[in-house]
Amino acid sequence: MRFEFILAEKAHHSVATLCRMLDVARSGLYAFAGRGESQRTKENRALLVHLRDAHAQSRGTYGSPRLQRELRDRGFLVGRNRVARLMKLDDMKARHRRRFVRTTVVDPGLAIAGNLLDRRFVVMEPNRFWVADITYIPTMQGWLYLAVVLDLYSRRIVGWATSATIDRQLVLAALAQAIEQRKPSPGLVHHSDQGCQYASWDYQKTLREQQIICSMSRRANCWDNAVVESFFSTLKTELVQRSTFTTHAQARSALFDYVETTELEQGDVARERVRVRFTRTRTWT
Repeated sequence: MRFEFILAEKAHHSVATLCRMLDVARSGLYAFAGRGESQRTKENRALLVHLRDAHAQSRGTYGSPRLQRELRDRGFLVGRNRVARLMKLDDMKARHRRRFVRTTVVDPGLAIAGNLLDRRFVVMEPNRFWVADITYIPTMQGWLYLAVVLDLYSRRIVGWATSATIDRQLVLAALAQAIEQRKPSPGLVHHSDQGCQYASWDYQKTLREQQIICSMSRRANCWDNAVVESFFSTLKTELVQRSTFTTHAQARSALFDYVETTELEQGDVARERVRVRFTRTRTWT
């Protein structure tokens, strides 16, 4: 296997360097080369082509188990150990998940509303149910926090805001934009988690003034707000994981393009996708 790798890479690196790094003798390499290319070498070269392609399509996230399954789907009967060896020789590594950032902090001194939405994610009219949440975008300048308000009927973002700090002003800005754009009638239900930003006095005051009814997920239960979580997952797959943002301003610009353009164009598709995903839920009429 080492000789095969050296022969495959000698066009890019010196034979002496490769032999030294892989701890093999050059005499052994030349003896091996004199016998001609083995069937195993040919197979490994073909596997590497598909491995590199599958690894690239996963945006560098797949390790040997999933790459093995991908190769089998393509018709290659190959073991996981062989895949792992080829990955090591090709310096192919799976990208690790980013560090988790906690965005929901519950303040026991603030009032918590009941769960009025109750996972009934299919809504037949606009501006009947809004869902809200916060996520984070990594940049070289530090975390950029994104707050969104999403209309369950259209599956589109109706209000959003970003900030370098995760506080109530962030969520208030997103809510203000949603109210300004949609001007909802009294009785709209606003659903969020129990985070201190949403339970804060001034956020709840804004909801009361607009005659918006507050609903909150149960503690530590992300599925109670699954639609907006699904949006965040899509956002990170389609934009964040494919980008490296140097500054907050660069990230905001990309988010504006995604939320105001791409997400709007894909709204109908996203709505249908979520309908299918939650076919077992009840429907609001």
